[in-house]
Amino acid sequence: MKKRSIVLLLAVMFVLVGALAGCGTSGDNGDGDTTTLRIGATPVPHSEILEFIKPMLLEEGIELEIVEFTDYVQPNMALANEELDANFFQHVPYLEDFNQNNDTALSAVILVHFEPLGIYPGQTASLEDIQDGDKVAVPNDTTNEARALLLLQEAGLIELDPNAGLEATIRNIISNPKNLDIVELEAAQISRALPDVNIGVINGNYAIQAGLNAGEDALMAEDKESLAAQTFANVIVIRTGDDREMFETLKTALQSDEVRNFLEEKYEGAVVPVF
Repeated sequence: MKKRSIVLLLAVMFVLVGALAGCGTSGDNGDGDTTTLRIGATPVPHSEILEFIKPMLLEEGIELEIVEFTDYVQPNMALANEELDANFFQHVPYLEDFNQNNDTALSAVILVHFEPLGIYPGQTASLEDIQDGDKVAVPNDTTNEARALLLLQEAGLIELDPNAGLEATIRNIISNPKNLDIVELEAAQISRALPDVNIGVINGNYAIQAGLNAGEDALMAEDKESLAAQTFANVIVIRTGDDREMFETLKTALQSDEVRNFLEEKYEGAVVPVF
């Protein structure tokens, strides 16, 4: 091969390498490139909140990529497997239980909001009309089932072993005067199951997704001023030890006055800021 041809070939190779490098978004090199932040989230309200802060992050050199999930398991597995930088769908008790049961090392880093759990009518329109043997749907994951059962206890329908705490399941019910048939379902399925049960206890995000509002439609809901609001605040979760600076930028955006106003105006009490 002639010397001139070799020089031309090398020149083309350098151009191609440079073009491929320019396609990457893994970091800010000081020349205006953006850092990509990939967050897994359930659609409502988490993905909506992240969409709201996209322009705020872009101004700081961070391009936010949102990956939507419809369950409570895959977002944590994807994060642990480094397919995501962070996720946004859960509260700390659920995260701690997940870490323990799946040998993952994930940490909550940003408190964002609280979604009141509510008891919603299915075939029965009020708590006073609940009859012997009626069906009640509750989430089947550990912490949210306990939370649902505690709400049913507050409504006077059941009594739990006081030692069960946030690990309570139907096996910890010590009094069930109406012999309620408590059906454990995946949290995402309960809103769709309402026509088949008398009442259902639904997580805030799935209630919103189904067009329900804890402040307007629930027969009873957790109080936004209660201990539950602090315990079950929804959080941004990352891999333990990941201290990249972009998470501080994300925290500033999510805990801003703009986001507070967005939550209060859009969700009208169904999503409550905790910052």
